[in-house]
Amino acid sequence: MFDRESFLGGIDGERRELLARVMDLAGLVRRKHQPQFTDFYDPYHTGLIISALDRIPGLVSGLEGGYLEAERQMVIICPDYIEPPEVDGGAGFLSVEGNFRQSRPSHRDFLGSLLGLGLKRGKVGDILVNDQGAQLVVSAGIADFIKSNLFQVSRWEVDVKEIGRDELTSPERKAKEVNTTVASLRLDAVAAAGYGVSRSKMAAEIVADKVKLNWRSCRDSSKAVREGDVISLRGRGRLEVSEVKGVSRGGRIFVSLRRLI
Repeated sequence: MFDRESFLGGIDGERRELLARVMDLAGLVRRKHQPQFTDFYDPYHTGLIISALDRIPGLVSGLEGGYLEAERQMVIICPDYIEPPEVDGGAGFLSVEGNFRQSRPSHRDFLGSLLGLGLKRGKVGDILVNDQGAQLVVSAGIADFIKSNLFQVSRWEVDVKEIGRDELTSPERKAKEVNTTVASLRLDAVAAAGYGVSRSKMAAEIVADKVKLNWRSCRDSSKAVREGDVISLRGRGRLEVSEVKGVSRGGRIFVSLRRLI
């Protein structure tokens, strides 16, 4: 028998609140023998959830974000005799189009309009902005509400229609490769090199809580960065630490970075 309170013992703050909700869903799965879906989360939080679920006997889990490279995803929680890829119905897919010949809304405009309807952030997955407008991945239960209530995005009037999963168009990710050296693998040093700004300016951005490391807010400029880490700077895109190659004669560290624009 799984002891929920014993599991949550020693966990506090945001993680406890998140995992308590997940444990409630896990309890539903065990009682009703039916799959359940979490809200949409970033990779850091989906990792926390899946690690927690791996400790519960009789359950299996998977991810649902609408398409292969989705960043924000739901966790599917299933009895262990049901494979998560076989479960459908947790996500809905919408197309939002308008007259955008002169200019078009940004990702922030679309997200702001959805939140302005009173929706919680966790009900909205990836927003795929394109020339016609955007494609939305949302919780299936709110798709009809959005169709009936979203008529305007910022200053543009829009039409919303439901689409199939196979109509989603994965975004083309433009990337810039940066091969450079850094004095250390501190967050401020690596991020400054990747974004092409001074280390002091980057340190100020970190203190101002504009930088995330592996999808978590980080205000520690001295935090050590490792190969495979992902750094994001608000308004400047994402930076992947592709490779740490070695040390030069002068003691600087060779790194390969991939900046997603």
